[in-house]
Amino acid sequence: MREVFQQELREVQDRLVEAADLVVESIEKAVRSFNTSDVALAEEVIAADRRIDQLTVELDELAITILARQQPVARDLRIVVSALRVSASLERMGDLATHISQLARYRFPDKVAPKSLRPIFDEMGELDIDIARKLATLLRTEDVELAEEIRNDDDRVDALHLQVFEKVLGETWKGGPVDTVDSTLASRYHERFADHAVSIAKKVQYLVTGDWDQE
Repeated sequence: MREVFQQELREVQDRLVEAADLVVESIEKAVRSFNTSDVALAEEVIAADRRIDQLTVELDELAITILARQQPVARDLRIVVSALRVSASLERMGDLATHISQLARYRFPDKVAPKSLRPIFDEMGELDIDIARKLATLLRTEDVELAEEIRNDDDRVDALHLQVFEKVLGETWKGGPVDTVDSTLASRYHERFADHAVSIAKKVQYLVTGDWDQE
């Protein structure tokens, strides 16, 4: 029974990694579709979100089955419960990548961001991609140094998010109401994507080290 239980725990981890890999693919395509106004790529992200949703639902069902049948305790219990919470964050990250792509589709053939904001969104998008890749590696390897790197990258995303708000609220802003709303939404989606990655990283760090950093 113990061997079966350990196999089930490994399956939980494998499915988390699979979901994280799909999120990486989604945010890579979402950022590219947003920056280049590639509507075909945006449609791919939107369609692929169903797979992420399905995978996270299946993962949750597996975790609940383990809880009911195996009644894990101590670290094993934390692993299963954390998997449920990580799954929810990965699902939300997939949604946010979809939201970014939906903006690109909505504004096609124009670009979402005005010229004055494009360098900021370029950098923010690249950071989100790096964060997603590091997160997938963290879930695969449990290398806790990556958790700190993700938090540092998130700080940079937060700073860029603030720059967007400063520009759209500044006296020199020349964008119309639609530009203001779409730029604000896009910035928020990028920022929240990174926030969910930090949340997952903290959970993995806790499982590995036993320390819960509240910062």
